[in-house]
Amino acid sequence: MFKMTKYSKTEKGLFFNTRTKKNINFILGVAIISFMISSCNNRDSDSEKTVFSYNESSGIISLDPAFSRDQAHIWVCNQLYNSLVKLDDSLNVTPSIAKDWEISSDGLEYRFNLRGDVYFHSDSCFMENSRKVIANDFVYSFNRLLNPKTASPGTWVLSNIKKIGDDYLISSPNDSTLVIQLSEPFPPFIGILSMKYCSVIPHEAIELYGVDFRKHPVGTGPFKMQNWVENIKLVLRKNPDYFEFERGNRLPHLDGVAISFLIDKMTAFMEFVKGNFDFISGIDPSYKDELLTRSGELKPKFTNRFNMIEGPYLNTEYLAIFVDSSQATANPLSNKRVRKAINYGFNRKKMIHYLRNGIGTPGNKGIIPAGMPSFDSEANYGYDYDPEKSKQLIKSAGYSPSNPVPEIILTTTPDYLDLCKFVQSQLKDIGITINIQVSPSATVRELKAHGKLEFFRASWIADYPDEENYLSMFYSPNFAPNGPNYTHFYNKIIDDLYLSSFNIVDKNSRMANYRAMDSLIMEEAPVAILYYDQATRFVQKNIVGMTINPVNNLNLETVRKTNTGTSN
Repeated sequence: MFKMTKYSKTEKGLFFNTRTKKNINFILGVAIISFMISSCNNRDSDSEKTVFSYNESSGIISLDPAFSRDQAHIWVCNQLYNSLVKLDDSLNVTPSIAKDWEISSDGLEYRFNLRGDVYFHSDSCFMENSRKVIANDFVYSFNRLLNPKTASPGTWVLSNIKKIGDDYLISSPNDSTLVIQLSEPFPPFIGILSMKYCSVIPHEAIELYGVDFRKHPVGTGPFKMQNWVENIKLVLRKNPDYFEFERGNRLPHLDGVAISFLIDKMTAFMEFVKGNFDFISGIDPSYKDELLTRSGELKPKFTNRFNMIEGPYLNTEYLAIFVDSSQATANPLSNKRVRKAINYGFNRKKMIHYLRNGIGTPGNKGIIPAGMPSFDSEANYGYDYDPEKSKQLIKSAGYSPSNPVPEIILTTTPDYLDLCKFVQSQLKDIGITINIQVSPSATVRELKAHGKLEFFRASWIADYPDEENYLSMFYSPNFAPNGPNYTHFYNKIIDDLYLSSFNIVDKNSRMANYRAMDSLIMEEAPVAILYYDQATRFVQKNIVGMTINPVNNLNLETVRKTNTGTSN
């Protein structure tokens, strides 16, 4: 028998394409939306409803959690589904459908004890309208996620589960117990299970709806789908049987959620100003100067109308440098001194102040962002602005005014052009000429995946709350396109440290390992950190209980709307 470590609850507007739509579409759309919003109210006609409204400019194509690969889909799936565990606003792993769990001393077996009061949303796929969630539902859901026929982009999250033949070692000894066995220890696994990919779904819904499950979601979450007119409006309504309570009151407090799909962010901002949306997330160049002062504060004319909520966001924005040593090249970026000169050569504090209105933290440290436990603002590694040191490094690399650094091409997408122009201007002052090439996002993704870009703007948002997220980008077996190592960086010491971290149970020791890796990566300079992002939300004054978290998830189950006079 191996020793088990036990964890308990206490530990842990309207979208229309103006270029193509005609007036009749507008009239029809208004009629549809009016009907949908009114249908949210299942209470007596003399009772006011509280519908939380927001805009999703990126659009939504599926409500199947197996395809919740980006923020837009994660946000809506978070209202519809639950997993075994969830993250609180401090990124602690806490119970959800699992009331507690045990992890074997060798880190290979996870045993979850499930609550007995969780039911799927009422739906015609069930013989009796609904049914209770049992452990075998997780066995089914996880095997579906792992099945290549599902073609989920989230298959990788369960890749550490042990497999014998064609069978993954996921079992349910009884209706309230789930057992998962891993092929090797992986401490971040418990946090990974909080991802929406790992949500529980009923087999009956998949058997009835098939591929149309994407628009007929059946989950356990605080809200259930009411109506969806794609690209126009999605309306969710309160799940009256939700299993979570707050101070004796069943959640959620809201009667519904209405999601619009305005593509233009300035238009969405104006709808927010008019009170038609209850919140907006993040800042956009189109409205940042209208909303914020240069120092990142809400402008006085809005302080009595909106609340601004801020917090760390586990997103590192950076410039990536292709450093594959196996490819002979005359590229100056193959010289570490030139890469370090770039890192010292631009003023991140000035960039944040003028281009982002103070939103974000200058990226003067490593790849691990502010908000992660191992981030150390006092760390003795990283890069401060030092143009004289940059010039010395360029000289030591063999370049001079008569033999200048060859022109370097920096590839970016249009939405980051202002940041790249800032870097371009500053590096020119130290003798490095940058030629900026602007390409669509899809093109940049394809080119960087196949090592076709020598210098490009990139970002990395944490999928789960562990520093391994970021360090995996520098583990050599993860060379793109088979993994996230887009720079093709290789360092044997870092590879060894990366692997050894999985066997370190003590969190403090593991964080020391992570910091050592981060320091070595910065010394080799395969990236130039721009900034660590900040989650920023602007909320109408009548919205109560809105919080923020470092993974920027949208949690609405405890949100209240105290005044329903605003338009939805």
